[in-house]
Amino acid sequence: MRIGIGQIDMGFEEKEKAMAVCHQTVLEAKAAEVDFLIFPEMTLTGFTMSPETQGETEENSPTIAFFRQEATTYDMTIGFGMAVAKEPSAENHCIIIDPKGNIIADYAKIHPFSLGTETQHYSGGCHMTSCKVCGVPVTPFICYDLRFPEVFQAASKESKLITVIANWPTPRRAHWITLLQARAIENQCFIVGVNRTGKGGGLHYCGDSMVISPYGEVLARVASGSGFTTVDIDVSEADRYRKEFPLKSDRKPNFYQRLYAPKNI
Repeated sequence: MRIGIGQIDMGFEEKEKAMAVCHQTVLEAKAAEVDFLIFPEMTLTGFTMSPETQGETEENSPTIAFFRQEATTYDMTIGFGMAVAKEPSAENHCIIIDPKGNIIADYAKIHPFSLGTETQHYSGGCHMTSCKVCGVPVTPFICYDLRFPEVFQAASKESKLITVIANWPTPRRAHWITLLQARAIENQCFIVGVNRTGKGGGLHYCGDSMVISPYGEVLARVASGSGFTTVDIDVSEADRYRKEFPLKSDRKPNFYQRLYAPKNI
C-alpha cells in the first residue's frame, strides 16, 4: 500500500482556503499513485474551539462532501479530521472515505485535550473504530490520544496500521516524535502521524509528520513547512516481526486490569 502524508498549513477557520490547499495535495497524491492519503486533525479549520460556528452535522457536511468528491474523482482513500456538531456537545472526528465515496471509519476522539480547553467545547468519544484500506486493518486516533498507550494496545490486536492525525504544537515537538516511535515499537505495527504546520489560533505547529515501521524505523518524514511525501508499506512486515518476536503473547492483560481495579480498604 502506498501512503501519502499531507502535511499542510490550513490557516485557521478558513475552510475555502484550506479546501484549495487540500485539493492541490490530492493532485500530487494522484500523480504519485497514492492509495491512502492522510491529512491533519480538523483539516479545514485548524484546532478550533468554536464548534458552534465551525462544526458541521455529518448529515449535511460540506467538509464530508468535499473529501468524498476528492476521493471518488481521484480514486483514493482519504483520511481527514473535522469538528462534528452534536447535542449536547460537539465531537472531534477522524473520518476515512474510500474511493467509492463510502465512509469506512468515523472515529470520535476519545481523549479531548483538557489543557487546551478542548474538554470545554467537545465531548470525548467512547468507541474505537477500525476499517480496511487495501486489505490492511487500520485504526485512526487523534492527537492527544497518542499519550494513552492502552488504546493503542487494544487497537493493535487486529490493526497493523494506526494513524494519528494532529495539531501538535512546536513546544512539545520532542514528545510527538518520541511517542510516535514508542507506539510503533511497543505495538509492533506501522504508525502514521500526520501533523499540521504553520500558525493557527495563536499557536505554532511543528509538522514532523512521519511513517514509522514496526521496528521503530522512520520510513518517511516531512520535517517542517507544508509538504507531501509517500512511502510504500508491506503489512506482512508487521506479521513477520510479531512471529519473530512474540511480544504480544507475553502481555498479561488480565493482570493489568487488576492493577486498575478499586482496592477494598
